Amino acid sequence: MERGGSVYILTNVNNTVLYTGVTSDLFSRLNEHTEKEYPKSFTARYNINKLVYYENFHSIEEAIIREKQIKAGSRKAKIKLIISINPEWKDLFEEIKNW
Repeated sequence: MERGGSVYILTNVNNTVLYTGVTSDLFSRLNEHTEKEYPKSFTARYNINKLVYYENFHSIEEAIIREKQIKAGSRKAKIKLIISINPEWKDLFEEIKNW
């Protein structure tokens, strides 16, 4: 059975730091970031828990490929990607809470 996946970009309250990640369970992963389940992690240290971009895929393998593409891009490219779906940089976590 294939398991779906998601790639996502988080930022901090001031939108100054970007973090790109991949997961098979976006809701649970975002809860881990928000609750700082891993206090020594990059996202916990820099208070990165605002979801500004995500894409869903049929398989985790597809999501991993997309994550690598995004990570290989420049900061400018990531910002352009975020603005393409979220020009106001709203926290999209509320959207996925209703899944």
